[in-house]
Amino acid sequence: MRGIMLMAERRRLILEHVRRRGVVSLRDMASVLGTSEITVRRDLSALADEGLVNRTHGGAVLPHGLAHEPTYREKATQAAAEKAAIGKLAAHLIQAGDSVILGAGTTTLALARELRRLPELTVVTNSLLVADALLDASGIEVLLTGGTLRRSIHALVGPPAEHSLRGLRANQAFLSGNGLTAQRGLSTPNLMVAATDRALAAAAREVVVLADHTKIGRDTMCQTVPCSSMHMLVTDPASDPEELRAIGDYGVEIRIASPEQGREEEWVEPGVAG
Repeated sequence: MRGIMLMAERRRLILEHVRRRGVVSLRDMASVLGTSEITVRRDLSALADEGLVNRTHGGAVLPHGLAHEPTYREKATQAAAEKAAIGKLAAHLIQAGDSVILGAGTTTLALARELRRLPELTVVTNSLLVADALLDASGIEVLLTGGTLRRSIHALVGPPAEHSLRGLRANQAFLSGNGLTAQRGLSTPNLMVAATDRALAAAAREVVVLADHTKIGRDTMCQTVPCSSMHMLVTDPASDPEELRAIGDYGVEIRIASPEQGREEEWVEPGVAG
């Protein structure tokens, strides 16, 4: 078990170095980790097989576009109407008396704003924005995780956040991310955010992913929740139908929120008449 933990820790540190610098060498990483270049080469090969790095002669580089983590300000204006519709539809999945988990993100924030009408609810979150949105909702008990503040997304992440979730069991976890594909599931560019999101998902009976069309078919560096662990996806009509079909093949229930009509649209598989 100790060997497995050391391997996982090595690879986490390697990915952090690649994310910060864009490139790493075998010699430098061996020095940083206090191990052999052969071990680092084996780790880089494993990470390359997962699509997290691209191997180069003597090291590795970050695949183009996988590491950029948009800030809250950048994401707040993207697909705003779609996010509001997704939040409104997702709110109908929650009943008074439920206990739910809300991860960080502008779409989960849209959901939080819809929940203020409920008379009784327990919300566990690592998002400072979600907590603030529910501040005046006297009927909602808010449990905020501990953790390290990640200012770019206004959220608490890291081992303290993960530890605070142990022993909890909520009805549903509502999560967002930076990308969602059938092949890799939900993903985010940052390792600490990904680890915290996995802990959020593990603390709920069901995982509901909230993702507008700009996330569907996009892949980023760190996997958080594979499609096989998702129960439902709430998205909008502009999402790639072929990608949705592939996600649905994993048994994920797909619901479409229409921002124009303000209602839910029926999901019809491509090639199947409605």
